[in-house]
Amino acid sequence: MSAGAAKFLNAFAQSLATMGLYKGGHPARQRAIDHSFEQLKRLQENDPSPQFSFLGLDVIYGKSALRELKDWDWGLRLANAGVQRLEFPKHVSRDEYEAFLDEVLGRVSAVAVESVTRSPERRSTIKFGAIGVRGTEGVQRVEDLLPTATIAYSLGEEADAIRWLHDEVQMTGELPLLEAESVVRSLAVAMHGDRDIVIPLLQIKEFDQYTTTHSLNVSVLAMALAEYIGLGPKDVRAFGVAGLLHDLGKVRIPKEVLTKPGKLTDEEWTIMRRHPVDGAKIIFESDRQLDLASAVAYEHHIMIDGGGYPARHFRREPHRASKLVHICDVYDALRTNRPYRPAWESERVLEQIERGAGPDFDAELARAFIKMMRQWERRVAVVDDKTPLPQMASAAQSAVDKAVAAAKAAARASNTVGALRDGAEAREAGPGDANPGGTSGDSGSAGVSVGA
Repeated sequence: MSAGAAKFLNAFAQSLATMGLYKGGHPARQRAIDHSFEQLKRLQENDPSPQFSFLGLDVIYGKSALRELKDWDWGLRLANAGVQRLEFPKHVSRDEYEAFLDEVLGRVSAVAVESVTRSPERRSTIKFGAIGVRGTEGVQRVEDLLPTATIAYSLGEEADAIRWLHDEVQMTGELPLLEAESVVRSLAVAMHGDRDIVIPLLQIKEFDQYTTTHSLNVSVLAMALAEYIGLGPKDVRAFGVAGLLHDLGKVRIPKEVLTKPGKLTDEEWTIMRRHPVDGAKIIFESDRQLDLASAVAYEHHIMIDGGGYPARHFRREPHRASKLVHICDVYDALRTNRPYRPAWESERVLEQIERGAGPDFDAELARAFIKMMRQWERRVAVVDDKTPLPQMASAAQSAVDKAVAAAKAAARASNTVGALRDGAEAREAGPGDANPGGTSGDSGSAGVSVGA
């Protein structure tokens, strides 16, 4: 099906290029439109409602990346013009399709659409525009099409995709790579739905959803930190994939061990400590090009001072991505409610990471993470997997403050959307605050063990 999607997009781009050269009614123009409309109809024979997203030079069809169109320059042109997403309904007429092409061409070329081909109001069933903006159905004004694309963005599909991915790995032992990459691209869109970055962190509803939620949160935090320290887009996404898959080995841990509320036995702890090795093996055997993600899965519990696990015959420094993911892993683990302890406040966790900088965490990355989380505290949104993400509508600080205040008010009313609260608890972390078997990081300072 991806081949049909690529054929349609190439024909779609060709029709836009031809329409830019010839006026309405010219035979070459009509032939190009007819050809792309025919490719759309063929695609719809197998996929009645195709959806496309353009993220820079990446083209996403549904939830999968179109590798045939890697570095497709039209994707970048469309995204830069604000056309980041296309949704086609089951039934599209030839006339409606041509009017849609006229509108997109106007966006891409910044040329006004001819009056003979436009109407001040029309009923549009083809949806297009910027990702992350809630829109409306029915009558749309032409000038409103770009800012009111009818796509409300939440993390529900991403959470479902990760649950499915974990089930597939558990049943087949193989990692569906395209789905993992698509989830990371989707998370990147959620983080950049407007001019300011947003850090969306999922809150768990049930304790057995922890691994899914934690994987998404660590991926988001890893990409945010990678971007904050100045890494390029490809490295940011690679770190995001590594964060998403860092705990993949937990699919082989019995559920009763993974979700046990009490202290683990020595035997159960041995089982829990196998997940870095199991995860690295699953990733590497599924796709050897994922060597970075495999290394992070193996190393994310290794401390800077050599502690942690798995045990190694020869001591060596973990990869920078492993150090970065380790910090994000511990932060989200301590920020999450667990059966054996309540979630810590954000500032308390940051103070814990600050104390562990050097022996537990890479000092430079720990300082960068702490600075990022304090600087971007206003941009952190804690949501469930059904709530549309709050969008930062203006770069002005006053507008940001209003958006955050509204999000916090909604959180108090519905218990579904909120921002991380200010302030830190004064008490020090004690040995009984965490269970070594239940979460996903080890923090050796102050007697805190964050677990598996």
